[in-house]
Amino acid sequence: MSGSIPFYQKHHRHYDRGYRSKETESKMSQYQSSSRYSAGSSTSATSWSRGLKVSPYSGLEESRLSPLPKRAKPTYLAVDKENQIIGYVVPIFRGSQEFATGFSDTEGARVRNMARRDLFTSGLEMERSEQISRKEAMRESADRISLNKRIHEHEEHFKRMNEDSLMHAPEFVIKPRSHTVWEKQCVRLHCTVSGWPDPRVVWYKNNVAIEPLANPGKYKLESRYSVHSLEINRCDFDDTAQYRVSAMNSKGELSAFASVVVKRFKGEIDESLPAPRHGPVSEYGITFQTHIVDKFGVSFGREGETMSLGCTVVIYPALHRYQPEVQWYKDDVLLCPSKWYQMHWSGDRATLTLTHMNKEDEGLYTLRVTTKSGYETYSSYVFVRDADAEVEGAPGAPLDVRCLDANKDYIIVTWKQPAVDGGNSILGYFVDRCEVGTTHWIQCNDTPVKFARFPVTGLVEGRSYVFRVRAVNKSGMSHPSRVSDPVAAMDPADRARMRGTSAPWTGQIIVTEEEPAEGIVPGRPLEPQVTEATKNYVVLSWKPPGEKGLEGVMYYVEKCVSGTDSWQRVNTEIPVKSPRFALFDLAEGKSYSFRVRCCNSAGVGEPSDPTEATTVGDKLDIPSAPGKVVPTRNTDTSVVVSWEASHDAKELIGYYIEGSIVGSNVWEPCNNKPVHATRFICHGLVTGETYVFRVRAVNAAGLSQFSQESEPVEVKAAIASPTPPYGITVLECVRDSMVLAWKQPTFIGGADITGYFVDYREVIDGVPGKWHEANIRAVSERAYRVSDLMENRKYQFQVRAANMAGVGIPSLPSDTFLCEEWTIAVPGPPHDLQVREVRNDSLVLIWKPPVYQGRDLVNGFYIDFKEADAPEEAWRGVNNKAEEKAYLKIKNLKEGEAYVFRVRAQNKAGVGKTSDVTEPVPAVTKPGTKEIVVDVDDDGMISLNFECCDLTPDSKFVWSKNYEEITADSRLAVETKGNKSRAVFNAPGEEDIGIYSCLVTHTDGASSSFNLSEEELKRLLEVSHNHKFPIIPLKSELAVELLEKGRVRFWLQAEKISADGKVDYVFNDNVISQGEKYKMNFDKNSGVIEMIMESLTPADEGTFTFQLKDGKATNQSSLVLIGDVFKELQKESEFQRKEWFRKQGPHFIEYLSYEVTPECCVVLKCKVGNMKKETSALWYKDGREIKADEHLGFTEGVLKLEIAQISKKDSGVYEVVLKDDRGKDTSTLNLTDQGFKELMNEVFSFIANSSTPLKITSTDEGIRLYTFVNFYNDLLQVTWHYKDSAIAFSDRIKSCVVGEQLWLQITEPTEKDMGKYAIEFNDGKGGLRRTVELSGQAFDDAFAEFKRLKAAAIAERGRARVAGGLPDVVTIQEGKALNLTCNISGDPVPEVTWLKNDREITSDDHCILKFESGKFASFTITAVNTSDTGKYSILVKNKYGTESGDFTLETTEGTPDLGVTSYWTDAEGNVVFGPNTPKEKMKTTVTGKGMQKRKESGAKTPSVEIKEDKTQRKSKESEKQKKEITVNTATAVAAAEPKSSDSEQTEDTKEDLDQSQSHQQPADTVEAPEPEAEII
Repeated sequence: MSGSIPFYQKHHRHYDRGYRSKETESKMSQYQSSSRYSAGSSTSATSWSRGLKVSPYSGLEESRLSPLPKRAKPTYLAVDKENQIIGYVVPIFRGSQEFATGFSDTEGARVRNMARRDLFTSGLEMERSEQISRKEAMRESADRISLNKRIHEHEEHFKRMNEDSLMHAPEFVIKPRSHTVWEKQCVRLHCTVSGWPDPRVVWYKNNVAIEPLANPGKYKLESRYSVHSLEINRCDFDDTAQYRVSAMNSKGELSAFASVVVKRFKGEIDESLPAPRHGPVSEYGITFQTHIVDKFGVSFGREGETMSLGCTVVIYPALHRYQPEVQWYKDDVLLCPSKWYQMHWSGDRATLTLTHMNKEDEGLYTLRVTTKSGYETYSSYVFVRDADAEVEGAPGAPLDVRCLDANKDYIIVTWKQPAVDGGNSILGYFVDRCEVGTTHWIQCNDTPVKFARFPVTGLVEGRSYVFRVRAVNKSGMSHPSRVSDPVAAMDPADRARMRGTSAPWTGQIIVTEEEPAEGIVPGRPLEPQVTEATKNYVVLSWKPPGEKGLEGVMYYVEKCVSGTDSWQRVNTEIPVKSPRFALFDLAEGKSYSFRVRCCNSAGVGEPSDPTEATTVGDKLDIPSAPGKVVPTRNTDTSVVVSWEASHDAKELIGYYIEGSIVGSNVWEPCNNKPVHATRFICHGLVTGETYVFRVRAVNAAGLSQFSQESEPVEVKAAIASPTPPYGITVLECVRDSMVLAWKQPTFIGGADITGYFVDYREVIDGVPGKWHEANIRAVSERAYRVSDLMENRKYQFQVRAANMAGVGIPSLPSDTFLCEEWTIAVPGPPHDLQVREVRNDSLVLIWKPPVYQGRDLVNGFYIDFKEADAPEEAWRGVNNKAEEKAYLKIKNLKEGEAYVFRVRAQNKAGVGKTSDVTEPVPAVTKPGTKEIVVDVDDDGMISLNFECCDLTPDSKFVWSKNYEEITADSRLAVETKGNKSRAVFNAPGEEDIGIYSCLVTHTDGASSSFNLSEEELKRLLEVSHNHKFPIIPLKSELAVELLEKGRVRFWLQAEKISADGKVDYVFNDNVISQGEKYKMNFDKNSGVIEMIMESLTPADEGTFTFQLKDGKATNQSSLVLIGDVFKELQKESEFQRKEWFRKQGPHFIEYLSYEVTPECCVVLKCKVGNMKKETSALWYKDGREIKADEHLGFTEGVLKLEIAQISKKDSGVYEVVLKDDRGKDTSTLNLTDQGFKELMNEVFSFIANSSTPLKITSTDEGIRLYTFVNFYNDLLQVTWHYKDSAIAFSDRIKSCVVGEQLWLQITEPTEKDMGKYAIEFNDGKGGLRRTVELSGQAFDDAFAEFKRLKAAAIAERGRARVAGGLPDVVTIQEGKALNLTCNISGDPVPEVTWLKNDREITSDDHCILKFESGKFASFTITAVNTSDTGKYSILVKNKYGTESGDFTLETTEGTPDLGVTSYWTDAEGNVVFGPNTPKEKMKTTVTGKGMQKRKESGAKTPSVEIKEDKTQRKSKESEKQKKEITVNTATAVAAAEPKSSDSEQTEDTKEDLDQSQSHQQPADTVEAPEPEAEII
């Protein structure tokens, strides 16, 4: 390894000991050459002075090893904090330093001989002698180095074997010395300590250990190369104490003492300051610890505002009701509560409120919290800016107005000039006064004064005044300053007398004068002199005379121009009372002498001696400009500015500093209150900007010229060396080298790391050797191959990081690694894991592939992760398939949870070692996080934009593609300004597809990425093209529309167009302009562009174009009007023109049309307008006028004609004619053929829509599907479907319409009839279909019901019944024959039984009972007698049931046959035949009541849910039927129709009755024909 010192140690000042005094160097030489520590040669000493840290045990005792008396070897050992040997160093500039700083005895003799030869020998001999000397020197040097190396190796072995013999207790080579300093100065105590092991040094103040962290900024401790120092900043009285430094190691402890006395200038003692405390004071055994937290920072306010400064104070232990002493200072002056300052202590927070800020309030504010154990302070600066001027360009307000030299009628007012002059020089100042207790301000000077001091005269003795000052320039007047403290106009002696006879600050005794004797003229004033002279005024002062009269003394002032003897009294009218007087209106440049006379009631005394000649003019000169201004970086918002003081400046008030951003030429004040020092920290600067500064001085005479501008300085934090790297691991190992990797330091010192330096040492049997440098030049990567190692040896490593501030301290030694060649098949561990783009649920992990690939190349990676606090068993994989790339975005993280990650590489042999685990990373999106935003500018340039809010002065934006840094890339241009960076694609194409990321250095991981996919690139290229060639977006293209009177309007609308937009109107490539034919209009607010033409002519056929232009954006829209399109538009325009004229008379607004009502009525209607009383409206059908009836209507301008129940006869052409004196208009509606068909289709549509859902019912014949409509029209076409096929009707399946019911009858249904049925109403538009599913349970229920009804019908048809009716009552004469016949039905043939009075009778000669053909039952009584009277019944019976018929037989006495048959009707309506009734009367139809009673004994038919029509409902209403009875003289036959519930039964009855009547009847029978019955 190289033996030269690393380059980064050659130029560091802290290695240079040249600052030591001669005494120190002497002591160090003695210390090095002592018996315990062998010192080196003069060269070695020089090397130490260069700053090489040497081991305190590097020497050997002279008597043991050194072969050269009084000559020690140089030391090369370096040790770490644990006193372990960590390496060796070689002195720098060895040869040059030997000749420059010292020689050995032999070398000195040689030089003296050379000097003698130089006087007496020739040049050739001298040159030969020099060559010989050089060779000898080189030989001796080589021998010395070889010897030193052997000695050094022997020494190292001796140390390891005899380490205890080298240890010794600490010794003070140089002790600290005592100091006496002024307050606010800094003092430094330092000492030099020796000892082995290295002693631990602690500083004490009054036996209390000093903790710098507890007093930030107060104490500074340093320990370098056995030199230890304590620096006390800004000493105050409390720093007066005895200081002790203690050095301690394992061999003992030693202390040294020094005292510090802090003194204050005379007259500056502030009685309000607490007495200094010496050491901690404990009350009741408690020591308080005070901490100030939550501190206020550098603050900025404005005049007139209110500001609060506060800190939280934590005192431990916290005692109830214990209150510390809280004090506030401004510029080290204690503040007291006033109208300007308000203090508050809440128990844990101290607050200072500045109620109405002025520039006087600017300064360093300090909070001091004092307890019985000490005090704690915190300070920060407050800046106060000028309030906005009432007049633009007016200067800032003056500040710090004070009153000096107050007398009976005279006060001098002083102030400080403002830092801001408004851009124009200040012309002067006006002084205002106000008597205390009033609010009336009086201006004291008529013309502005430039001198910042002004004598105010004309005051009333004994009254108090306050003053203020205003500045003026050519732009206007400033705000007034803050008012001064009140001051009384009175004699200083009287003021002293009011205060007391003792002046506490001087100890003088004030002796008042005796009252003057009455009637004595006062003597001459004493010692007149000019105390102040400016070009505006001169101030005189004198002492009262030694003798006065008994009355009060006043004074007259006289002046005289130098060179003359003419004295002129100045205050002729009013003498002055004060021994001060200001003279105005003196000629500038002239010299004057002045004298004073005393006067009282006794007269005017003699004049005083004249003053020396005084030239009117400013005695105080404006200070010179300050010297060189040097800015220094401080923080990211502040810069330290220092400058050289103004030369020969008198009565200097302070300095104003101004700063300007380079290139802006705008200067802003950095302070608004003059500072006295020549160093100032300028706060509130913009991070990253470059500033220049300038300074000017100020005194009462005015402001100096500005200094020269400083060098530009960038505002960013000052840098420091980085902290040590950590996490050293081995990535690959071969026979003689190892590849190391490490992690970046946690703090890089505010500047980019420029490289790393690696050291190594061999470890033998657990004992580490000395450190060796592995690399001379810094390496930029965090991985390095250390070569020249020995196989099967163990090594430790350490790494240092370097930046522009220097090389940091080394890392802790790594673990011990064995140098042996890896032969494993799997790859080594990946390294340099980095986490980026941390969000609430995701992050990106980046790593570098392993250096050791294994037997095969790495083909993928596996990523593991777990919660930071989870056990090792919680590791789980992110990816199941190996990731080929060296980065991965990990998603689905839990917000707020901290995770750690590791990576494994794989090759064909398997998965290798895991990488080092990352630091815990919480999944949290940091506030202010931004994402990369893609943008396309107006020029079509595609860019990726990233903004960082947490930018630091040293931050840089690093762009990467697929997480590989983009360096010099012609495809991408990176632009960074402020906190924004922009990556612009030069010529975007497929090569640019990938993931682009941006990382901001020197931040807390600010980064983001954007995936530029193929689809996104296509979209951006399209947007880019639109931006390169921008078009004016249109809401609508060029269109044409017709306006009133047939005018043609061409128009379009742009979405947005500026006031500079222009439009060209083009027809067939020719620009047209406004005129009689074309009317143009362009509304730029709405973007509507239109052109109007009164009409179109054949010459207007062609292409119309509107061309738009707005800046660089253009667009155009064309409309082609050629051929049929133009003809149609022209025709329509002409039509609209005619329409306009038509509408001047009565006209149709809406032409004749029809409307179908929900009741299926058709209404013809039209809407008319411009009607008047004389206007007639006539309706026509097929040319014939329709007479007005109830179907015509005219309401609200609408004519109507209603057609109810429309049919084919209503087809025709309908016409309405409007006519009056203004004109005529006609509207026609053709309702024939297609028109009528369309109308009927609409009617059919209403009918179809009114239909009810299709339902299922059962009858005794089968299953019926039915629906109802509100109205039925015979023209309606209905189609029944089965399984989507039209049904072919047959005897078994048929359809019918009954009223408003439409049904489909399925006779004798079977399972084949199951399926989907539908009825379709045809309305010419697709129709309406109602469906029902006849299957499943629905079919089963309907089929079961059909079977039941069918069985019931069969039973009903086969049941025994009396089909022909019997009369209710039969009245017959005795002796007559009675024959009654009735029809009997039933299957099987029923049994017939006749009853009389409920007793069965049988057939005999008197009563003949017959039953013929199974249908006709007859009842015959041959000769009726009275015994036949009674109730007779016929009873028919079969297996289906029983039925009976009843009648009553009544007999009457016989009468002679007179040829006339008489008859009558009884009260019951029965027919009675008389004996004399003629034959022709016997057949007269008479009316009687007929009631047939039936007794049934069968199963009753249940009701069936069938909606019957009106005819059926009417037929069900039973009425009593009248029966006609024909009486024959021979026999009387009565036949009556039985009651029937069914039309078929009625027909059967009629048939049977006809058959019974067709038989031969006896002559004397009474016929009972079928009564009339209405069956519906």
